Amino acid sequence: MSTILVVEDSPAQRTMIADLLKGSGLEVTSVSDGVEALEQIQGNRPDLIVLDIVMPRMNGYEVCRRLKADPKTQHLPIVMCSSKGEEFDRYWGMKQGADAYIAKPFQPTELVGTVKQLLRG
Repeated sequence: MSTILVVEDSPAQRTMIADLLKGSGLEVTSVSDGVEALEQIQGNRPDLIVLDIVMPRMNGYEVCRRLKADPKTQHLPIVMCSSKGEEFDRYWGMKQGADAYIAKPFQPTELVGTVKQLLRG
């Protein structure tokens, strides 16, 4: 079973995304910011990360850059999931190395479909 790490500072959003992914048969762990995410990944590498952008301590762009710059984690698929839905935000997210970008609010099928597609990839 694939393990997904959800990185989201909003408790309600974090629970909603985790429940959605669990409901589609995935194992989910979650943390509330970028610093926690990097610590978690060092000890227990997930198969994919769903990453918010606007978070305290370290934003999603920085987390993505660090993971993609590290040979041990550079192939880890990252889905940026953010309320920053402008074309520039999407462009900037992909420029940091994200494998997909989903703007909130999103359709549950869009998130689950994107995650499953990247896991197959």
